Amino acid sequence: MTTSELSLAARPCGLSGLQLPLLGLGTWAFGGGTYWGPQDQHDVDEVVARALDLGINYFDTAEMYNAGTSETSLGVALRGRRDRAIIGSKISPSNTRPSTLRACCEASLRRLGTDHLDLYMVHWPIHANSIRHFTDDPELIAHPPSVAEAFQTLARLQAEGKIRHIGVSNYGVRQMEEVRGLGVRLAVNELPYNLLMRAIEPEIVPYCRQQGIGIIGYMTLMQGVLAGEFESFDALPAMRTRTRHFTGRRPGSRHGEPGCEAETWLAIEKVRQIAREAQLPLADVAIAWALHNQDISCVLAGCRTLAQLEENARAVQRTLTPHTLRQLNTATAPVLHLLGTNPDYYQAASESRSW
Repeated sequence: MTTSELSLAARPCGLSGLQLPLLGLGTWAFGGGTYWGPQDQHDVDEVVARALDLGINYFDTAEMYNAGTSETSLGVALRGRRDRAIIGSKISPSNTRPSTLRACCEASLRRLGTDHLDLYMVHWPIHANSIRHFTDDPELIAHPPSVAEAFQTLARLQAEGKIRHIGVSNYGVRQMEEVRGLGVRLAVNELPYNLLMRAIEPEIVPYCRQQGIGIIGYMTLMQGVLAGEFESFDALPAMRTRTRHFTGRRPGSRHGEPGCEAETWLAIEKVRQIAREAQLPLADVAIAWALHNQDISCVLAGCRTLAQLEENARAVQRTLTPHTLRQLNTATAPVLHLLGTNPDYYQAASESRSW
């Protein structure tokens, strides 16, 4: 793979004018933390430098990732290279009252060592059911920030040049409609999307296409499940078995649903077999499958080492045949059917934060 080959691989984010590489770098592990464990800054520096050389110039972070140290670590790695990077960060819905939002945006800029964010997203929709996962403040939960005031503040920050594009993450159709009614143009909706998480296909993808909103897909490898790293669900860390694929009896789960573990494991086994027949690694198939959806502007994959980065970059070059795509869609359709169109994979449909 040459630098020029991957550098040319970019797609527009709807009608926003923002262009993103097909593969973006998720940076949740940067800075180290309880979820992913320690992360050496030297490794981060190497990964970021090599990513830029490969044309993987979108870096996705958030203020909540490791309590801000993800942003700090990314900022260190981008010193002297900021002009080559596209940075997207996210603000927690609990921090979207106007004065707090502005202060949080300024704090993210300081941690990242930059004077602007290319993309600034509201991490989850602004309502009580969402906010309670970010704060214990009873007053804030009882009286959530105003959606109108939040997006008006974002528009002002955009006019000031502190953010270039406004986006959202995990928003459903009605929530995007609410923002559209405020006269704010969304560049992006960042959503979970992989072979086992296809809830956005029936309703959200067509809406974004119609409204000219780009889609960034996250959890492309389902936190290692689609990378072939684990031989059974019981081998997964508890924090990675909280989605509705798994029984609600697993530690940390809050959806309360029966899950569909047998069907999910069967789908994974079928995908493994399809990958073997195509003579491709499982992770390559998962990334290539997501990118075959032309409505997806960019997919995210996190990595902690140069080897993982090179593997993910290789997957972008893979082409799946129509026959293989049909096989993959058929193999994972039962999971889509069982879990439905609720894109919040951590909450039951009745408690979904994304509607």
